[in-house]
Amino acid sequence: MTTPHRDYDRLLRVLYEEYEKRFARSKAAHGRARAVLVDGVSHSARLFEPYPFRAAAATGARVYDIDGNELIDFWQGHYANILGHNPAVVREALTKALEQGSGLQTGIPEERQAEFSLTLAEATGSERVRLTTSGTLATMYAIMLSRAFTGRNLVVKVSGGWHGGHPLALKGVHRTADGFDQVDSTGLPETTAREIIVTPFNDVDSLRKIFRSVGDRIACFILEPTMGGGFIPATAEFMSAARELTGRYGALFILDEVITGLRYCASGVGRLYKVRPDLSTFGKIIGGGMPVSAVVGRADVIDLVRRELERRVWFNGGTFSAHPLSLLAGKTMIDYLRQHEADIYPALATRAERLRTGVEEAFADRAILARCTGHTDRSVAAGSLVGLYFPLRDDFYAASADEMQDPNLCDVTLRDKALKVGMLLQNVHTMQGLGALSYSHTDQDLAQVFEACDAFARRVVANG
Repeated sequence: MTTPHRDYDRLLRVLYEEYEKRFARSKAAHGRARAVLVDGVSHSARLFEPYPFRAAAATGARVYDIDGNELIDFWQGHYANILGHNPAVVREALTKALEQGSGLQTGIPEERQAEFSLTLAEATGSERVRLTTSGTLATMYAIMLSRAFTGRNLVVKVSGGWHGGHPLALKGVHRTADGFDQVDSTGLPETTAREIIVTPFNDVDSLRKIFRSVGDRIACFILEPTMGGGFIPATAEFMSAARELTGRYGALFILDEVITGLRYCASGVGRLYKVRPDLSTFGKIIGGGMPVSAVVGRADVIDLVRRELERRVWFNGGTFSAHPLSLLAGKTMIDYLRQHEADIYPALATRAERLRTGVEEAFADRAILARCTGHTDRSVAAGSLVGLYFPLRDDFYAASADEMQDPNLCDVTLRDKALKVGMLLQNVHTMQGLGALSYSHTDQDLAQVFEACDAFARRVVANG
């Protein structure tokens, strides 16, 4: 059965009008912000129509905005807050350090840097760790290291995959009329289009063809084990092929674990696939809510950063690399997750599966076909990242983020525009359809989400 395309003009008009009444102070705040900030924000992922609400406080599974709304939150700090917003274990460690007169930037090496790095190396089974401040910088430096180590220039990545806003990754992120073979930003070197090769996610045959064609020129293949654009995990076959092909052709295999690192287990997802990459990038969760990221992996590759080398990789980080409070928050978080791994991750996986099933059933009860990603029985890395999409055919299951964004396969407007605002009006904040479950989300929260889905579905039917 095929679902016909719906006209959502009326529904969106009704939703936006109600949203502007419920979030009136945020509207005024957004207007003030736009006077100085481009689009009123400093990160485009935080922007949506008609405007984003403004947070006033956050704790556990909830965010409180300046209009007095209490929202169940699945954005969770860009998926960084696995324990929920402002967990006591981290907050108390930071407060204690500040009260004792330490924690702010000194620019002088501290013991915390080695302690944090040793902890991360042990958790991930890595030989070397190099710290920086963002996922974008971590993936950029990992690709630079790969190009320096191999003496090659070509970078292979997956269509729809996001590895940060830098010239070595900004191709094939967004679908255009010509597919994913376009550079995503102006202002980049002309070589960007030629030096980045885009391949479909979970398509082993296409990946093999690329390596057979230009394998001796490929520096690296960079891959998110679970794609951030919809949370579809890599198949075991695709992950295994990526590891085998890079090794055979002398390229490096980079796992971008900025989102997935410590999300499925107290390590990298590569552990669950039984695949060891050459390099991995980590961020988000490893900072415990503070800004820190890392490139980890093989010593012979990362040692190209050494200062005494005549031709070294200039991976110098920045002023706030290894910031004391970030390292304290990060080590506190990693230690906590490792100590409680046997309790936290099974509980997250079980509750996430309950969320997937309940959301699908809520929409099905209103004759709306909805599917969640990451079901336990369909992926190696089943866990707490949950995407949602609306297929146009009942026999269609999205295999990649770009399929979820294809209007010929899925109802993109329903998910990306109507659902976002409709769920906010039911006091639920979603991203990518749903988002990241935290350890703070309860069964009662899930019940409220199911009720919100039902209320939204009824509005879709009434205004469709």
